[in-house]
Amino acid sequence: MLLDIRDANPKRRWTQTASVSGTAMLVGAKVIVMAIALQDFKANFFRALAHPVRIRILEVLGKGERNVQELQEVLGLDQPIVSQQLAILRGKNIVTPRKLGTTVRYALSDPLITKLLAVAREIFNNHLIDTQTMLRELQREVRR
Repeated sequence: MLLDIRDANPKRRWTQTASVSGTAMLVGAKVIVMAIALQDFKANFFRALAHPVRIRILEVLGKGERNVQELQEVLGLDQPIVSQQLAILRGKNIVTPRKLGTTVRYALSDPLITKLLAVAREIFNNHLIDTQTMLRELQREVRR
């Protein structure tokens, strides 16, 4: 029996067909659907991080909760820009708001986000070191 799994999002056009039988078909379909949902979740999460201002906001919030005005001052940005980027991060549950009187304070929803950013920084640093090494090698070749 062939199983045809189509993405529920009409903007995406792909089909995955698998050969399965009986109960295995239902279990296999559920596993594939769950894997696709997890991949979509991950992609959406990283899309939310894919903006320099949002990264800067997360780095600041990694040191403790802040309100919009404090973020503006630290980042040197206008209020509408900070608020717009916070709205995106809030929408993906990456930051959480906490009402304190008339002020809203923002914090990271998960402290592991700070670790994720630190790992990303290490990866970028490794790439820079590799690039510097290649550049030195190229400069040596030119001198020969």
